[in-house]
Amino acid sequence: MSVQIPPAIREAMIAIAREYGRQGGKKAARNSTPAERSARAKKASMAAAKKRTAARLAREAKKRK
Repeated sequence: MSVQIPPAIREAMIAIAREYGRQGGKKAARNSTPAERSARAKKASMAAAKKRTAARLAREAKKRK
């Protein structure tokens, strides 16, 4: 059973979530220590590198066919 949310209410909920989502990263950065920020940045960097590598490998595999 799924609940249907009216479009006007859905749009309001999205706007609220978007606003609080923007605040989240800034607040987390302010409240964390330099070591925690560094760990978070390293994790993000590794995820981005993994994504780039997967995309590159997919392109190369496609080229070989």
